[in-house]
Amino acid sequence: MMFFPKLFKGSYIERMTDEEFFDFCQDNRDIKFERNANGQIIVMSPTTYITGKRNNEILYQLNVWNKKFKLGSTVDSDTGFYLSNGAMRNPDAAWISYERLSTLDESELNSFPHLCPDFIVELKSKSDSLIDLKLKLSEWMENGCRLGWLIDADEEIVFIYEQGKAVKEHINFSTPLSGEPWLPGFQLILSELRY
Repeated sequence: MMFFPKLFKGSYIERMTDEEFFDFCQDNRDIKFERNANGQIIVMSPTTYITGKRNNEILYQLNVWNKKFKLGSTVDSDTGFYLSNGAMRNPDAAWISYERLSTLDESELNSFPHLCPDFIVELKSKSDSLIDLKLKLSEWMENGCRLGWLIDADEEIVFIYEQGKAVKEHINFSTPLSGEPWLPGFQLILSELRY
């Protein structure tokens, strides 16, 4: 296994095309990467047990809703998306409407699609910087995401990012969080994220 510093940069790295970056990721499948808008590669660390359990619960609830309403597709944290600013990001959970998916051909679906999900979730772990995650949520919104949730389950707060609106805070984990109007009928039962 190769060892990489947290942030990988250099003239060649920052000039990699999307296809070269995809091949680089495939050649290093044991390591999870993101790429920022400047072309710098970020090495992602594995999650802790608690974070993985919480993320699994979020994906479970999102999948149950999606199977019932059949309005799009859900993906997990291993899925990369090329954004219009040049970054490649992988949210902890995402939902993409069939309307957006219909714009992609099979070759895009077999790579990191050039597409921003309609809805994303970023789940803060103990080692994450809240400032960095807020910047990442802003980046998702600037690139076309309609609804984004930054969940800090330890502090029991959700920062809600919605297209065209100011960021809101949801501070009651005893009350479900609604995905309306972008995800009709979806409610995340936040109390299930308590450990």
